[in-house]
Amino acid sequence: MKTLITNAHIISPGIDIVGGSVLIDGTKIAAVLTPGETAEADKVIDAAGNMLMPGFIDIHSHGAGGCDTCDCKVESIRTIADCKMKEGVTTWLPTTLTLGTKTLMDVCEVVKEYAASPNGSKTPGVHLEGPYINPKQCGAQNPAFVRPADFEEVEMLNNIYPVLLISMAPEMPGAVDFIAKASAVGITCSAGHSAASYADFKKAKAAGLKHLTHFCNQMSPQHHREIGLVGSGMLDKDVKIEIICDKIHLCEDMLKLTFTNKDISQMMMITDSLACSWMPDGPGSLGGLPIIVKGGVARLESGNLAGSTLRFAKGLKNVQELTGKPLCELVKATSWNQAQSLGLYDLGKVAPGYTADLVLLDTEYDIVKTIIDGEVRYEA
Repeated sequence: MKTLITNAHIISPGIDIVGGSVLIDGTKIAAVLTPGETAEADKVIDAAGNMLMPGFIDIHSHGAGGCDTCDCKVESIRTIADCKMKEGVTTWLPTTLTLGTKTLMDVCEVVKEYAASPNGSKTPGVHLEGPYINPKQCGAQNPAFVRPADFEEVEMLNNIYPVLLISMAPEMPGAVDFIAKASAVGITCSAGHSAASYADFKKAKAAGLKHLTHFCNQMSPQHHREIGLVGSGMLDKDVKIEIICDKIHLCEDMLKLTFTNKDISQMMMITDSLACSWMPDGPGSLGGLPIIVKGGVARLESGNLAGSTLRFAKGLKNVQELTGKPLCELVKATSWNQAQSLGLYDLGKVAPGYTADLVLLDTEYDIVKTIIDGEVRYEA
């Protein structure tokens, strides 16, 4: 079936077309039309002048709607995927915590079961956040389950369901060898919950390290005699950085500084959302540790930030308002960069031949429609 989306403000990497149209044939984008161009279709959707962008890709999200990836229940994955779809996220990586091997195996099993019959956002793989982190940089991770890097463990998990991304501390014993082995089989390694020096970073990058996890949070800070991971992320021209754009995990000035000095092609917006996302304030838990949400901010009893309640489009709105950068540039950080980094090469652009995973937003960045594989799966 052919579907034509008309009267759209099309925003894609390097593209900004007001009053354009997009022709979808089955699950793929067949054509992008400028104002005045027409095409025949079985179904016509009037975008009413709203913004049409590539569906967001959230590579770091633990939960939403009262459910956590580590509940190890397919019903929880379905709930989170449904919430993500309502945020305009068409692809997400269910993200684990620093927990035992059996729990991580169970997560992979339930994500595999969900992926066989998805009801919301797609889950092409999982993101392991931990357990191979620096115990001095646990943040909201449970120190009881921290352990040395173990490629055989990850290989076993990857055989259950693809491990596309793993966050770890590259300065810990055996980590560099682990990064080399994981990178060789297509697993993207990211430095996180880490006290790595710049020298540690360079060794890890030479072994295959490609990302930095939730930039600035639970990583070695920049100092004028040791630039740490924060300075490494600013200085290096290849490494991509995850960034939580809620104005809480990074203050407004740090967001402006980062988006001003780091090339947009190396930025990846994430939510790092928890089960308390899409839920009212109150008590909760994360990996067995109690948290409290107040004013939409999630913290451990110690006061440490514990992920976020951020909805994806709100992060994009925050960055655009803070930086003034054009959306056709910022949109690279919502899906294109993530897709390129993880090898999801048919995603992240509104262009012929790409999968028709799209999001329609109004001028307040509220989600109007979410389209997955050419079908409207959510409508406000």
